[in-house]
Amino acid sequence: MKYSFTLLGIVIMLLVGCSSQTPSDDISGNMTVGMVFDVGGRGDKSFNDAAYKGLEMSRDSLGVDIVYIEPSGEGADREAALRQLAADPAIEVIFGVGLLFSEDISTMAEEFPEKYFVCIDYQPKAGAMIPRNLSGIAFEDKRGSFLAGALAGLSTKSGTIGFIGGMESNIIKRFENGFSAGAKYVNPDVKVISGYIGMTGSAFANPAKGKELALGQYARGVDIIYQAAGLSGVGVVEAARETGNLVIGTDRDQGELAPGYVLTSITKAIDRTVFTTVEQVQSGTFQGGRMNVFGLDGRYTDYVYNTNNASLIGDDVHVRVEGIRQQIIDGELSAD
Repeated sequence: MKYSFTLLGIVIMLLVGCSSQTPSDDISGNMTVGMVFDVGGRGDKSFNDAAYKGLEMSRDSLGVDIVYIEPSGEGADREAALRQLAADPAIEVIFGVGLLFSEDISTMAEEFPEKYFVCIDYQPKAGAMIPRNLSGIAFEDKRGSFLAGALAGLSTKSGTIGFIGGMESNIIKRFENGFSAGAKYVNPDVKVISGYIGMTGSAFANPAKGKELALGQYARGVDIIYQAAGLSGVGVVEAARETGNLVIGTDRDQGELAPGYVLTSITKAIDRTVFTTVEQVQSGTFQGGRMNVFGLDGRYTDYVYNTNNASLIGDDVHVRVEGIRQQIIDGELSAD
């Protein structure tokens, strides 16, 4: 059964029904999980879609009911959306998808101590304690970006590669810095050109601007661009296709967007992380009051190498990058 209603212009979908159970240290039976998406919403072929896949996996495999809220505009109503879910007694677990939720979800966790909160790409405030009922999820994005840089540095033919980020922020800067470091580690003479789409959350939902920046970089001799721009990255992929160049995607495998033009994608197993966290709540093993980092070990942060892009990467490059990956895991090489 499916329900919908409107809050401040946000559409909320309730799938399957509701549970009235209050969370405890040992939750059994059915429960309801809520999620508020980042700017761009579902259909971004990136961050939000990966989170939604995890929500669907939780519904289908764990038997939970799910509720989700699409953002409106630049997503300025994050606090209102989180509060709406938290105020509903049927909802025990609430996810905020994206770094921009960090402050608001911390406030909600303190106001609603009986609920479980989870923030993907959480950025804790310096010196502040993370509420015991909040799990801050982070990925080894800088290490993953280091591998992206290594792949680009080993694969470039022009000697010039590019980076395009969405919102200029500390997290996206980590992508840029990791990418540049990885490229120069394997190819000290490589040139890296960087650009950002904007300074606000809307920078993650502007494919036209992403395409414009990418076309500009390709015109300057760049032959591979690493994009970390959410929905805006779809425009970067389209520019690669139009110009016959290569692009590296983010968050999920984006090879299907432009087969033959996506060198690889740096993936965050957001879907597996959402599923694992819901499973922990059900079993009473929720990891709250702390940052939970999912990295190269276990391939929660990884790069895509499969039959669709193996010919683009090549055996020699793959072997070299796998070696670098293992060196980072073993602590023999610093990519932080």
